[in-house]
Amino acid sequence: MSFNSISFIVFFTVVAITFFALPHRWRWILLLVSSYFFYGYCELKYLVVIVATTVVSFYFAKLIQNADNLRKRKLLLGFCISINICTLIIFKYLTFFVASIDSLLNSARISINLPVIHILLPLGISFYTFRIVSYLMDVYRKDLKAENHLGIFALYVSFFPQLIAGPIERSPHLIPQFYEMKKFDPKKFVEGFSLILWGFFLKLVIADRVAIYVNAIYKNPEIYTGGHCLLAAYFFTYQIFCDFAGYSSIAIGASRIFGYDLVDNFRRPYFSQSLREFWTRWNITLSTWFRDYLYIPLGGSRVSKLRHMINLGIVFLLSGLWHGANWTFLAWGGIHGLGIITSELTSEFKSHLLNAIRLKAFHRTLAVARVVVTFHLVCLAWVFFRANSISQASTIFANLFTCWHLSLNDLGLIILPFTGDNYAVAVFLTSVFFIGLMQGVELILENRTKRVLDLWNTSGLFKGFCLVSLMLIILFFGEFTSSPFIYRQF
Repeated sequence: MSFNSISFIVFFTVVAITFFALPHRWRWILLLVSSYFFYGYCELKYLVVIVATTVVSFYFAKLIQNADNLRKRKLLLGFCISINICTLIIFKYLTFFVASIDSLLNSARISINLPVIHILLPLGISFYTFRIVSYLMDVYRKDLKAENHLGIFALYVSFFPQLIAGPIERSPHLIPQFYEMKKFDPKKFVEGFSLILWGFFLKLVIADRVAIYVNAIYKNPEIYTGGHCLLAAYFFTYQIFCDFAGYSSIAIGASRIFGYDLVDNFRRPYFSQSLREFWTRWNITLSTWFRDYLYIPLGGSRVSKLRHMINLGIVFLLSGLWHGANWTFLAWGGIHGLGIITSELTSEFKSHLLNAIRLKAFHRTLAVARVVVTFHLVCLAWVFFRANSISQASTIFANLFTCWHLSLNDLGLIILPFTGDNYAVAVFLTSVFFIGLMQGVELILENRTKRVLDLWNTSGLFKGFCLVSLMLIILFFGEFTSSPFIYRQF
């Protein structure tokens, strides 16, 4: 069941009405059953995986908490984390590892014919595995007491708004909220509904519409010119943002209607002035997870410079691999890691140079230039993220330096699969217009250091105008094909 489907709208409406109709003591049961129904709607058999890992982790957390010495706690923690990580590896990476080893052996003229294993990837397994691991680590560190209520813990792992693609909530923030008595709050309802509408706008009006063009280019990149490939790279940059940020907005909005607050997962990442800053604004819950549970335990920056650079490389390569079992994701993570390592190595030189120049106009211009450069570095890295193989990514990059013949007619005909030239071009330009509109809203919020939600906390008339306008835009310009969210596959 996808957020951008009629079935979800019906499902969510029924659950929300029933939630507020039930006494508080029964609501966790409703949400847990609804979450398992939501998860099993697409692939019922993988409910066994999430339930099994939940139950095992619940009891191991209690064992870790009650262990009488540090060594025993470490052994229990390591064993339970290994169970969760091995489950993730088997379902998500085993086929990739076997295929990579087979390819390596074949290149060395060693023929073993390793068996090809095809395992269907359970939805959201990377997300709920990370939620469980962070919980176990928090209990081990004594930052959190082990949860005594199996049902509440299961709800933390599987809470349906953030089950498939995050945000990756931390247990100290979410679990206590399930114990709180929630009353229907009209203000929170409007806030949640507004965030859901904004998410639908990002997904249906921008992401799914430009996806048609992006998919056409990446299906056969060798037949397109550099101009087409560059435009596809720009379009995918906005597709991936609007798709993922749209999902997060819907998840946060749906949770807010129930009265639960999820953390913001995006903070205008394309206004970042460096790759390091980008990762403090993009998929924030994932980047902070890697910081707190991998980077810092490895030593972070409190080690030698060489070890610090190695730590950064490990984090970004694993971050890339977390996104998918393909060399393209490793390349994508490696590019970001290399960019941040380079920035770290030259930080002292840049600091001395900038301190020597005291002109305010220079620094303002430099800030804009850094945003533009960072945006294009991110944009080019996304080519590897979107490509099906390293070879296809290489074809895209090669095409960027070939003939630059570009026709709006051609672009329109790729976007719409029929020959109404003028209408097709109009639709293409409309897509560009809405990207500009979204960026304009982001720019206003960036200058005022606010969130999208703050747009609705104004006069009732302006709020009503915005909501009605969004609904009309979605109805008239949305791409209602129920295209799955990109991050569902991770």
